[in-house]
Amino acid sequence: MDFFKQLEVWFVVGSQHLYGKKTLAQVAQNAERIVNGLNSEGNLPIKLVLKETVTSQDGILQVCRDANHDQNCVGVVTWLHTFSPAKMWINGLQVLEKPMMQLHTQFNSVVPWNTMDMDFMNLNQTAHGGREFGFIGARMRKAYHVVVGHWQDPQVATELGEWIRVAAAVHDSKQLRIARFGDNMREVAVTEGDKVAAQIQFGYAVHAYGLGDLAKVVEEVTTEQIDALVGEYEATYQLTDHIGSQGEKRQHLVDAARIEIGIKTFLDKGNFKAFTTTFENLYGLTQLPGLAVQRLMEQGYGFGAEGDWKSAALLRAVKVMGAGKQGGSSFMEDYTYDFTPGNELVIGAHMLEVCPSIAGDQKAVLDVQPLSIGKKADPARLIFSAKAGPARNATLIDMGNRFRLIVNELDVIDQPKPLPVLPVARAVWKALPDLRTAAAAWIYAGGAHHSIFAQDVSAEQLRLFAELTRIEYLHIGEETTINDFKNQINWNEVYFKICDQ
Repeated sequence: MDFFKQLEVWFVVGSQHLYGKKTLAQVAQNAERIVNGLNSEGNLPIKLVLKETVTSQDGILQVCRDANHDQNCVGVVTWLHTFSPAKMWINGLQVLEKPMMQLHTQFNSVVPWNTMDMDFMNLNQTAHGGREFGFIGARMRKAYHVVVGHWQDPQVATELGEWIRVAAAVHDSKQLRIARFGDNMREVAVTEGDKVAAQIQFGYAVHAYGLGDLAKVVEEVTTEQIDALVGEYEATYQLTDHIGSQGEKRQHLVDAARIEIGIKTFLDKGNFKAFTTTFENLYGLTQLPGLAVQRLMEQGYGFGAEGDWKSAALLRAVKVMGAGKQGGSSFMEDYTYDFTPGNELVIGAHMLEVCPSIAGDQKAVLDVQPLSIGKKADPARLIFSAKAGPARNATLIDMGNRFRLIVNELDVIDQPKPLPVLPVARAVWKALPDLRTAAAAWIYAGGAHHSIFAQDVSAEQLRLFAELTRIEYLHIGEETTINDFKNQINWNEVYFKICDQ
């Protein structure tokens, strides 16, 4: 999943001609050392590219226009080494469409008390130069992020890297194509939504296809392709006896491989990075795509069941944000509860479609079992339990006048007891702050029954994603109370009603 290849983040330093050539030369030199240092030591997912120091309104406008038009630029980091009068930035910031972050740092980490003179003070003016820049950002109501601290502080590099990942997800969303195989599940409300509004807000486009279009591609898959993929299954997973080489359900596994190759071929040919299916429309397919969906999610594709294109788009964004990090992410659903007093748990799953990236190092079991919905042949699926640790569920819903992103913090636990007759992948968690509060808050907020389960992306990154895409964000965590959460919903309602006018 090489999401970040060829991408870059522009590092733009602001100053002014007032300081003279010698000072500006030192500014450029210091900026180069910062960029080189962060690139080599900061463990950033995407490289920083230093641009020429901007000292005029025309220069700022030009670099912002250039950033907009550069297909590889996912965002702009600004640094005010000296004072840079903010009126110079107005025209540039008005046209800037890429995500922006202000790095509020300075070249030196400590004050040279015995030698500091006015030349030093004039050169190192981040402390108030950054505040001048912050005013114009606030005055123009720009949605941007601020990171404060010395550039050699590992925490600063971490925060910068996390923002870069979010900027990359926003960049990816603006180019994302989502394929819908079949429509939304009939009579379901929350998976519906305004696809035109979503394209305006996020940039992604949703395209519908009949199952016959997919079935034709599936039929064209060759025996050689299937044999190679089945061999990969055998090398990667623990196959049950009845789908082994002589098993009575071996053909079901072969059919699953054919479907996986067909879906991937269709997606790649159309440059789709996310897709949906629905068990109510499986025309031309022998079984509900379970194994195929699981493996394609692991490769970085977004997915939503029952036509849920919003979840497919959100999962793709989360896959981009978390690429290369420990942990994984998956399409998910709160399936059933354990209301044991004092130890309330949620068992999360879906019919088949849970991504093996959340399983950790365990070897998944590959099996074929009946599915009592969809009226097709028994489908193949990977069976495992999610690894323990912190995670979060996120859901994206259409509120009519805006999109709302809801995030709930989770404490995932090791599965406390065996589930010998449940043939699906699953996760077991304690919802924070507790199940009673978390479930009520999710319901009050209108959260979908589908969610995106993320081990590798933080709630802070999801909040940043909401800010950069200008959508509503609601967080459910350790400090949540129902009264405060209801108040936040009401305040947000007023805010967005005013902003829409």
